[in-house]
Amino acid sequence: MPDVPELLAVYDAQLRDYVHDPLPGGARAERDGPLLRLLGLGGRGWVVYRDLGGLDGADLDDLIARQVRVFAERGERFEWKLHGHDQPADLPSRLCAAGFVPEEQETVVIARVNEVAGPPRPPDSVSLREVTERSDFERIAAVQPDIWQYDDEPPTWLAESLDAEKRADPDYLTVVVAESDGAVVCAAWVRFEEGTDFATFWGGGTVPAWRGRGVYRALIAHRANLAAERGFRFIEVDASDNSCPILERLGFAAVTTTTPYVWSPPAAPVADP
Repeated sequence: MPDVPELLAVYDAQLRDYVHDPLPGGARAERDGPLLRLLGLGGRGWVVYRDLGGLDGADLDDLIARQVRVFAERGERFEWKLHGHDQPADLPSRLCAAGFVPEEQETVVIARVNEVAGPPRPPDSVSLREVTERSDFERIAAVQPDIWQYDDEPPTWLAESLDAEKRADPDYLTVVVAESDGAVVCAAWVRFEEGTDFATFWGGGTVPAWRGRGVYRALIAHRANLAAERGFRFIEVDASDNSCPILERLGFAAVTTTTPYVWSPPAAPVADP
């Protein structure tokens, strides 16, 4: 059985406030007490931390308010990445009081690379291909409305973000598409967090017609093989409710949860006609 407390301790120590260097052009990281503030990543920002150093009460409210002021001045949406074992216990209510809105909770799952790596087995009509071109990142963005079943336009920020990361450091990010008859049916990427024991897995959304046929599992194996080749020990995923059961069957262990608390700039008032 996985040693969950050990895995959580390694995750907290190595990944919670990890920032890759170099960042994409236009992005920067700033330290504010126990927090690391990331600005200008695909037109959005993040706040991450290993822990809050025991801050509570008015001092914690002041820290939260400073982050809001910084991003409000930039007119930039940002995410406070809250973990299920974060202290103090009333942090979620303090974030909500400051104008943050919680999004869907995900589960942090971790596996040892050598327990996940192995031959990818996509369906017969599906091939896996590593991609580096902006045109392929745009194809990945184009299928997101189908994957997530919404009516909005494809998210342009996704192609921009993948392209900027790849140009900043080609070795940090590997993006893989699963294709059938030239169409993207799934896409996933891996970030190699140099200086840590972790490769982190992202994406993996599959178009509805191809779900339950092993496409996502094949992309997990392909990326695990890449992590093994580079000598990483662990794989970490922020898993949705749909992917978590698949990952647990593959040997991943749930160690905590993570919930995005998102602050957005107020909408500009609509002028009277």
